[in-house]
Amino acid sequence: MDNNDIKTIQWFPGHMAKTRRAISANLKLVDAVAELIDARTPMSSRNPEIDTLTANKPRIVLLNKCDLADANATAAWVNYLKRENVTALAVDCKSGKGLNKLMPTLKATVLRELMEKRERSGMGGAPIRMMILGIPNVGKSSLINRLAGGKRAKVEDRPGVTRTKQWVKLQDNTELLDMPGVLWPKFEDQSAAVRLAFTGAISDDILDIETLAMKLLSHLAESYPQSLTERYKIELSADDDGLALLEKVGRKRGMVISGGEINTERAAITVLDEFRSGKLGRITLELPPTKE
Repeated sequence: MDNNDIKTIQWFPGHMAKTRRAISANLKLVDAVAELIDARTPMSSRNPEIDTLTANKPRIVLLNKCDLADANATAAWVNYLKRENVTALAVDCKSGKGLNKLMPTLKATVLRELMEKRERSGMGGAPIRMMILGIPNVGKSSLINRLAGGKRAKVEDRPGVTRTKQWVKLQDNTELLDMPGVLWPKFEDQSAAVRLAFTGAISDDILDIETLAMKLLSHLAESYPQSLTERYKIELSADDDGLALLEKVGRKRGMVISGGEINTERAAITVLDEFRSGKLGRITLELPPTKE
C-alpha cells in the first residue's frame, strides 16, 4: 500500500503509557491473558508490545468481529496462529458467536497445566482470573458485556474510551480484568496504521478522511471489486484511482453540490461508515504470511 500521499500516522496519548505500566503491574493478579484482535486486520491490530508486556503469561487470541471479515481469511489466520503455537478463536463479541468455546478452550488448552495443578492440590474451585487486552475499539467492552450477560463495561465507538481498569465477575467462577486499549509508541509500518484507520481503531480526527476513503476504495477495487459494484452500482475501470472511485460513489449516491461538483467529503464518510458496519460485505484487509 503506497502511503506517500497520506501524512505519517502517530497516535500515542498520555494514558497509553500509563496503560502499559498498568498491564505489567497487574499481570501477577491474573492466570491468563485474552488478547482481542480485529479479524479484518489480524496482524495490524496486534500490538507488537504485548508479547513483551505479558512475558510468559498463558494467552488466548480472539479474532473479534469475524462476522465482518472474510470467513476463508479468518480460518487461514486461525490456522496460521496455530502453527505459531498460539491458541486462537474466531468470535463476534456483539452477537456472541464463538464465545461458547472460550472458557472450555481456556481450561483444556491454555490453562491445562494450572487446572491440573489446582485439582491435585485441592484448589479446583479457585476462580480463573483473566486480563482482557487489545488496541482501542477492538471490542473488549463488548466481550465483557456478552460474557457477563449485561452491560458491565462502558461501550462507545470512540477509540480509547476505557480509561481505567475494571474487574468483572462472571457466574462461572471467572473474573475478568478489563484494561484500557493500548496502542504503541510508533507505527513502524504505515500500511498497518492505515489499515487500523480504515477500521476506526485510530481516531478520524487525526486523518484526512477523503484521502483515507480513497485508499480504502483503491484497496477494495483490487481485492474485493464485487463489493463495490454490488453496493454502489458503479462500473470499475483499470484506470480508476482513489479519487475517481470516490467521485463515482458520490455521483451515484446523489452527493452533487453547486456546479456539478461531487461532495467528496460526504462520500468519504459514507464509504468508511459502510465498510466499518459491514454493509460492503465480509472483507479482510490482510492475509497471513504464506508458509515457506
